[in-house]
Amino acid sequence: MGIIKVENIRVFAYHGCLQEETKIGSDYRVDLKVKANLQTSAKTDKLSDTVDYVFLNRIIKEEMGIASHLLETVARRILNRIFTEDKLVEKATVLISKLNPPIGGDVEKVTIKMTDKRKN
Repeated sequence: MGIIKVENIRVFAYHGCLQEETKIGSDYRVDLKVKANLQTSAKTDKLSDTVDYVFLNRIIKEEMGIASHLLETVARRILNRIFTEDKLVEKATVLISKLNPPIGGDVEKVTIKMTDKRKN
């Protein structure tokens, strides 16, 4: 097994429960870690034998582009797509951070973390 990380993906999106959040948007940071068998690709040197991090980045950007009230909902969608669209991924963890959240204080970010593994 091996791990691939795609870190500090910066996205501007319109998530939140407050009306102004869905109108003015916010900056987000997304981190993703996936566990997969990387031994085959290490031998073959073929992209088709590994988890393509360009593909992972695209899923994150597409799902972050769909407005939701909760970051948990976005994280669930990201995980669902990864397991549906890439059969090599065995386990994945996604962290979504809202930077400078509107919560009435000097808070750098709020982060949700969700982990799931492939159901056989």
